[in-house]
This record gives sequence, C-alpha cells and structure tokens, in this order.
Amino acid sequence: MLLAATGMSVVSVFGRWVADRPVLGDVELMQVACAVAVALFLPYCQVRNAHIIVDFFTARAAARTRRRLDALGSTLLATAMLVLAWRAGVGVADMKAAGETTMVTGFPFWLTYLAMVPGLALSGVIALNLAWRQWRGEMV
Repeated sequence: MLLAATGMSVVSVFGRWVADRPVLGDVELMQVACAVAVALFLPYCQVRNAHIIVDFFTARAAARTRRRLDALGSTLLATAMLVLAWRAGVGVADMKAAGETTMVTGFPFWLTYLAMVPGLALSGVIALNLAWRQWRGEMV
C-alpha cells in the first residue's frame, strides 16, 4: 500500500513538473493510504514487541517492577486499541450513513475506517494476550 502511494506521489510530482498535470487528490489519497498502512502495521509491531519503550525512569528499577510496568503498559495498549477498533467500527456506520467523502476525489471516508478496523482490533487482541502472559510472569 505504501509502495503504491509512493508511486502515485512520484507520478503526481512528475506530472506537475513536466505537464502541469498532477494526480487529482494526491494528498487525500496519500493520507488515506498512510492511515490504513499504520493501522495495519500495528499488529505486526505488537506481535514482535517492537513498539518504542522509554525506560529512562525504570532503567534502575527492579526486574519485577519493570515486568509489572510492562504488563500495565500492555493492558493499557490493549484497552486503547480495542476502544479505537470499536469506535472506528461505529464511525464506519455513521460515515456510510452520512455519505461523507473526501473533498477533491469524493473517496468515501468509511472505506478508510473500515480498512483500519481489523488492524486496530488485532493489535488489541495481541496486546491483551501479551498483557495476560506478562501478568502471569511468563514473559521475561
């Protein structure tokens, strides 16, 4: 998706430079592609435990304290992702009913949110599983 968006952006810039004819709605399409790509990459980051962790304040804490804080962070992340997935799902229905579209291309907003829901939900489920394992002491 990001490669396609990048290709579209290159074509748009080249078209603007050579023929003064950019891709209509290129900024809107890039925004949609980036939002969906980020939502779909979140589960991968979560399953690899690759989110950014700032441990400046906990570097000298006991291992047990760090584990509990990690478990708390995973629990909070799971809650946030599941709430976002739920609200994005509600947003799909509302936007579809309202017929909201982007200004230039008329691309339906609800399709963007629909594409984001699985990534947000899966990220929440993965974080919930990780939190469960961390609270049980299975993760080091």
